[in-house]
Amino acid sequence: MRSPKLPDSPMLRFTTNAYPKEQRWDSWRFALQRKSLKLEALSTDTAYGELSSYQSTQGVDFISVSSTAQIVKIDMQDQPDHIWLLQLLEGDLKVSHGTHNLSVREGDIVFGDGNIEAVLDFHRDHRFLLIKVPKPYLALRVRNPLPDGINLIASDTGAGRILSGMLRSVADTINDLNTDRVRPVELSLPEFLLTALMEGAPSKSLGGSAGARAMLLERVFQTIEMHLSDPNLNLQQVASEHGISMRYLQKLFETVDESFGHYVKLRRLERCRMDLLSPLHAQKSISDILFQWGFNDSASFSRAFREQYGVSPREYRKSPPLENEDSEAPRRGRPTARQEKPPLAEDEPLEIDETLTAEADADDAPLPVQSGVRHHYLPASPETVHWGYISRNLKPTLRVQSGDYVTIETLTHHAADDYERMIEGDAGAESVYAWTPEGKAIERRGAGPMDGSAVGRGAGEGFGVHICTGPIGVMGAKPGDVVEVRFLEIKTRPSANPKFAGRSFGSNVAAYWGFHYHDLLTEPKPREVVTIYEVETSHERCCAHAVYNFRYTPQIDPYGTKHDRYDYPGVPIDHTTIQKNYDVLRNVEIPVRPHFGFVAVAPAQEGLVDSVPPANFGGNIDNWRLGPGASIFLPVNVAEALLSLGDPHASQGDSELCGTAIECSMTALIQIVLHPKSTQRDPLRDLDYPLIETKDEWVIMGFSQPNYLRELGDKAQSEIYKKASIEGAMRDAFRKARRFLMTTKGLSEDEAISLLSVGVDFGVTQMVNGNWGAHAIIRKGIFTG
Repeated sequence: MRSPKLPDSPMLRFTTNAYPKEQRWDSWRFALQRKSLKLEALSTDTAYGELSSYQSTQGVDFISVSSTAQIVKIDMQDQPDHIWLLQLLEGDLKVSHGTHNLSVREGDIVFGDGNIEAVLDFHRDHRFLLIKVPKPYLALRVRNPLPDGINLIASDTGAGRILSGMLRSVADTINDLNTDRVRPVELSLPEFLLTALMEGAPSKSLGGSAGARAMLLERVFQTIEMHLSDPNLNLQQVASEHGISMRYLQKLFETVDESFGHYVKLRRLERCRMDLLSPLHAQKSISDILFQWGFNDSASFSRAFREQYGVSPREYRKSPPLENEDSEAPRRGRPTARQEKPPLAEDEPLEIDETLTAEADADDAPLPVQSGVRHHYLPASPETVHWGYISRNLKPTLRVQSGDYVTIETLTHHAADDYERMIEGDAGAESVYAWTPEGKAIERRGAGPMDGSAVGRGAGEGFGVHICTGPIGVMGAKPGDVVEVRFLEIKTRPSANPKFAGRSFGSNVAAYWGFHYHDLLTEPKPREVVTIYEVETSHERCCAHAVYNFRYTPQIDPYGTKHDRYDYPGVPIDHTTIQKNYDVLRNVEIPVRPHFGFVAVAPAQEGLVDSVPPANFGGNIDNWRLGPGASIFLPVNVAEALLSLGDPHASQGDSELCGTAIECSMTALIQIVLHPKSTQRDPLRDLDYPLIETKDEWVIMGFSQPNYLRELGDKAQSEIYKKASIEGAMRDAFRKARRFLMTTKGLSEDEAISLLSVGVDFGVTQMVNGNWGAHAIIRKGIFTG
């Protein structure tokens, strides 16, 4: 069985062509804002923008932007500990900061500190590369701070020419970057940047007459970097290469409060630390890594590593420290200040510690690596999904801190309706759906009995159908808190079958649980019909159209069980048993509204909970407004919240009348934010239901039974299907909306009721999920204050 390949780091792509013309300004503004670029003005008549970005495991963010004429502002107030570089690849650019103005030629590079705001005025169609670099990663090797304000690095001389060529190559290949390709850029970027800045800086900015010494020392640093893997690297060798005495070289290091031996040791430790994090070196033992970078024995290495980073190499490889922990983040290059412990002399022998020796050598097999401390990638695989249920007892597949970003893969539970288009060739989907007479990759599919003793459908009995990725543990979350999930980007999962390369597909099933099922006009009655859609999200099109449909026929699953109805998730449709009708929904285009039908934290109740009925914990809410740019707020019921996502939809109408939407596998970029109870303000204070927020609206969710697991007792998971009613859902939505207006807007009950009637839209969210849903849409714009 094949497993999905975990991408090296996040790759994001965005184009305004995926949006209707009237939405392009807002969509482009939002895309730029996520990358610290504030849109000030845009050529709206021909508005076009395309953005690709790649964030390395070291937190270096490469962002390529192409657009029509625009004015943007670099605003990194949330990242003051970064610097930025901007290279103009095509077009004209004027950069201003205060009274300082620069005219930038194609190929030139502008350098700025994250603490300043710079206005970028592009007069015509253009392309540029923006790079955001954490200052701790640079660990600049000059004593004096970098130049203030904005500074130009010319592309036609010296190090600037080399740097310009390297960055242009990055921009031209940004969609193909991975850890292996970007690593040489990460390693050489500080050297070329520092050299280029010093070449163009006035001597006094380098410490007056010390400028020449600073340049020489920078060349020494580069020499050391080239020879770190040589265990015999020594002071005499480096001094000889630069034509200076060993004594003078020692003096150079003293000017930056450093020693040669200590510096070399720190650089070797840092190279080892980077390899311990890298997926490229996951199969290497710790011993292989330390010997590769010039260390002679594991005990010395382990002790030095622990002194520098606070944990052993093995502990670090298992669980690297997070950025916002109290401990100091690992640094690249020389330290900015001496540590309290005395520096390790060049030839200082280390005391052998038997415990550390055992720690480094014992069980030295490679360990799985979780790279990245602010962005995480969660693929869909048998190890990272649970099918048809949620539970407070599930173990997190990933743990994040508040504010972290997650790129998360989700699979539709309807992919087997057309295996050729939606599963074949896709390692992740194939691994999850794997089912042969000998076994399943995922046995349980639902919250029912594992032995299929109820109605004989299969393990889990199908009482719950969604493939849920997660759960994600939110560190520090506890009951009473609120978890916010921000949906920044949602994109379809393209077919991996070469026959359908670059195309995406989804399925809509008019099923026996649909509202229409017992109200059909034509024969045969009853019937279930599956419609396969192609979902187009590129160029000028952002729509779905039907490819074909077929009437469901009894299917035999790989275990030999017959399914007369569409009653068990993941049963592969044998296309030799069906008749496809390609003459369906001609000249009809359905607007694509990507969203997640299922977003849930774990419920408070014990046991497995059916994924179909939604409730106060979220779940299968099926509201299409939960798309890119929207957030959902969920009240936390258990420690770490345990967030799961699934049921991805390409499009859906209010009511989801026939039972399903266009069920389409998707990948999303989300941000998870924890709102502790102690800091909550309206409307999050005492929030006890899922609340959706978009740019323009608050969407209040109501259900037939708001908290059915508590309200209906021990048999709640079967009784809820008998209790569904639109009236109950509407009344719950009304009560919550009334409370929302009274508590968050300070309205009296009479004012709230009047406003609900004349200015708020109520709608039917879904009437197919056991616990039916209604919603109230409160437009923010009606509150003029």
